[in-house]
Amino acid sequence: MNSALLADIPVQITRAEEIADGIHLFEMRCKDGSDLPAFTAGSHINLRVPNGLVRKYSLCSDPADRSHYRVAIKREDNGRGGSVYLIDNTKVGDEWMISTPDNAFALPQRGDNFIFIAGGIGITPFIAMIHALKDDPAKKFKLYYCSRTPEMTAFREELSAPEFKGKVVIHYDGGDPSKALDLWPIVEERKNREHVYCCGPRGLMEAVRAATGHWTPTSIHFEAFSEADARRPDDQPFKVKLNSTGEVIDVPAGTTILEAMRANGKDVPSSCESGTCGTCRTKLLEGEADHRDLVLTENERSSQIMICVSRAKTPDITIDR
Repeated sequence: MNSALLADIPVQITRAEEIADGIHLFEMRCKDGSDLPAFTAGSHINLRVPNGLVRKYSLCSDPADRSHYRVAIKREDNGRGGSVYLIDNTKVGDEWMISTPDNAFALPQRGDNFIFIAGGIGITPFIAMIHALKDDPAKKFKLYYCSRTPEMTAFREELSAPEFKGKVVIHYDGGDPSKALDLWPIVEERKNREHVYCCGPRGLMEAVRAATGHWTPTSIHFEAFSEADARRPDDQPFKVKLNSTGEVIDVPAGTTILEAMRANGKDVPSSCESGTCGTCRTKLLEGEADHRDLVLTENERSSQIMICVSRAKTPDITIDR
């Protein structure tokens, strides 16, 4: 986690309620009633959980309204405890410490046409996006929201508002993979210089990446919250050689290259830390990488690596750092 983004703003919780099965909405405001810092659609905040964890959550409120922020948190009983702690222990009146907003999933300033594809809790960044775009006649968007059931669908009432009629499609699959959203009719042809944004489970993002292989890479954007692909039970330790100094850094199992470099005093830029934004893209000079990102094309993978999630298949690799 980038230390520059650690919590530094105290806020008070003014709303805490379950809005779908296992998904809780939290609204926060400045205690003195002043406006919170401005943010752009797609931004997230880092929240310091009282039990010591730091977690990233997308802002799902209207960027034009700085009186409050909203985040939606899905209860992950098999996670590392952040979501369970927050949901079980947060009540109206409590204080949180949050960071200023940061954006690794921003809309391009010159983009006018957007396809948004969300799965489950991945709907959160798109709530801010559609509010930011809805009143601009020059901007067009279509949101496809994949959910299992109506009861598991966050923001269902908000997305059913008249202002979003014809712009939002909620697709229910009942948990049956054979009933998954058919992506091909949506992305078969890129029209009007559209951009595709996708946030959701890894499987959905991989399906979107596969379906958009014929699109310009810069028109496809992903955001992820899961760390599952960065850490696997069968991961092995390896060594990373820094080409600039010749220094060799050990990367243990359960630790990313990025984390190992920071532990050795290296200042390495990053943002999403989930293999989706491209900030930590690094040249791979020697060795074979175990690629786990959603950014690099097949042609790029022989010479580049995303050090926030990817590992090595060989005992050591050399990178241009």
